[in-house]
Amino acid sequence: MAFRIGKSVLLNFGNDLEPLFIFAGLAFLLLIGPLIRWYYMAMTHASFKLPRYYLLELLPFSIIFLGSFFVTKDWFETNNQQVVIVFGSILIFIYLHFAFYIFLAASMLKKTRKSYSKEPQTKSQRAIFSWLSLLIVGFIVIWISYFLNIIEDTVPYIIGPIMYSVVVYFLSIKAFQLKVTDIDGNTFKKNDDMAFFNEISKLIVEDKLGLEPDVSLSSVSKLMGKSTQKVSEVINQYAKRNFNDFVNFHRVQEAKKMLLDDENDKYTISAIAFDSGFSSLSSFNGAFKKFEGITPSAFRKSVRT
Repeated sequence: MAFRIGKSVLLNFGNDLEPLFIFAGLAFLLLIGPLIRWYYMAMTHASFKLPRYYLLELLPFSIIFLGSFFVTKDWFETNNQQVVIVFGSILIFIYLHFAFYIFLAASMLKKTRKSYSKEPQTKSQRAIFSWLSLLIVGFIVIWISYFLNIIEDTVPYIIGPIMYSVVVYFLSIKAFQLKVTDIDGNTFKKNDDMAFFNEISKLIVEDKLGLEPDVSLSSVSKLMGKSTQKVSEVINQYAKRNFNDFVNFHRVQEAKKMLLDDENDKYTISAIAFDSGFSSLSSFNGAFKKFEGITPSAFRKSVRT
């Protein structure tokens, strides 16, 4: 990064700059792209290890960087059509290469965010998402400032390295504020407790175990192969309810479906209570009013009027 900015300053203020510095500086833009992608993968994947074949992404950088040692000053300063075509083609390729990786990083971030959108996010996960979003914005600003340099001198060349420096300093400050140096992709390590809670929910809701009147914390713990303390702890953590309220809440949701169905008008409130897993009408009325704010009878009347 420092080499890239230094080259830009020398090119703007220095005289007779060797082509080696020009091409080597441009080559480093080809290094930024793969590093962006690898960094995003490392920050959003637990225990990320870089596969060796990923190093092939450094091939464009290696070719341009090594080629810069063979560019002579005499050839570069001839300004003939061959020089213009070669230099122009390299410039276009470099900036398109950089833009491609910015787009790739943004797509990766969007995909990761979407996969965690339905789960409660930790403070560290939110910090990483904010940081990676800022990085994308920063790289877009850098890309635009440099790209404008090659379009009819839209902006002075020195604006590129200046914007580069401003973005780097701004991102450094934000990195310190978000404390991203203290966190990594392990923040997204699969939470065993979350997976366990999903299994409990499936058992109670999808498999309809909650509709069994004799379901208890003890019976669920035995089915899950865990202690009653662990089951209770996980339910409290993710459902924000104790075991009885967790089960009764889903029983009430099932009862509501029955009360909303016209075909069930022939059944009494008591029948629906028992079909929902409640062992008595009083417990059903109490749970229904606790979660819905009204009694089952009032609810049925409200949907029929």
